Amino acid sequence: MPNLDGKVAIVTGAGRGIGREHALALARAGARVLVNDLGGSLAGEGSDTTPAQDVVAEIEAAGGVAAADGENVADFAGAERMVRHAVEALGGLDILVNNAGIIRDRMLVNMDEAEWDAVINVHLKGHFAPTRHAAAYWRERSKAGEQVHARVVNTSSPSGVFGNVGQANYGAAKGGIAALTLIAAQELGRYGVTVNCVAPNARTRMTEAAFGDMAATEGEFDAMDPANMAPIVVALCADEAQDITGQVLFVYGGSVNVLEGWSPGELFARDGIWDADELLAELRERFPSGAQPLGMIAAMAGAGGQSQSAVQ
Repeated sequence: MPNLDGKVAIVTGAGRGIGREHALALARAGARVLVNDLGGSLAGEGSDTTPAQDVVAEIEAAGGVAAADGENVADFAGAERMVRHAVEALGGLDILVNNAGIIRDRMLVNMDEAEWDAVINVHLKGHFAPTRHAAAYWRERSKAGEQVHARVVNTSSPSGVFGNVGQANYGAAKGGIAALTLIAAQELGRYGVTVNCVAPNARTRMTEAAFGDMAATEGEFDAMDPANMAPIVVALCADEAQDITGQVLFVYGGSVNVLEGWSPGELFARDGIWDADELLAELRERFPSGAQPLGMIAAMAGAGGQSQSAVQ
């Protein structure tokens, strides 16, 4: 396991599921962890400090150091308080794992404005706000002459990178998080900060409705265990990963696929402006059976297959 002794990490949405596993794994690797969780319902309603406090108790029982935090990551000022909490209570900040989220799934034609706004707010703004305040802290340290080895690990989703029916709000937010990762990696590299993103496929309370329990048979490897995600985050947070940034990793069971989103595809080129009829004719010639998205299940199956570098 990479040695994270002396590091301070914030993990948002760390009271349950994938976030909890991240917090426990980072603590086992030696980091001091601020366990952030608003403790709301799956739809983002209400609050409860118990889940965060329970994870802190687990970390402390294992000999680690942790503190609970109940700030709302989608609140800009609250995100700033959370960063300050980590610095003041745990002695600094080196790692930010943005994981908090909610779901309000509905088909696009039935989705109301509140369902759209709530999901975009918690996921997309809830990644932006903590990253913004953590980045300001790291920039200040860098400009003061300190050598910074900081990490941001964001959380996208197969719905965001592949698309999934019934999740226009969630998928749009998660796709935005992948784009935010690419931009933040380019902007923050000068300060010694890497920014990467995981798109996990795991069994959590957010996926139970879509995938059911999907528990593994006793003795078999559980490909849907949320704990499968934690080693990926720990690896990205190691000092040895200082030159790995701006990557989006789809993770399912033992498969970790470094995605290449929006890579160049079919090219239609000419020296001047296209005539609409001519372009339509070209489209029909190149795509005689039409062109449609693969869909999330088929795309995930492909992403879990053979590495492209192995067959080139």
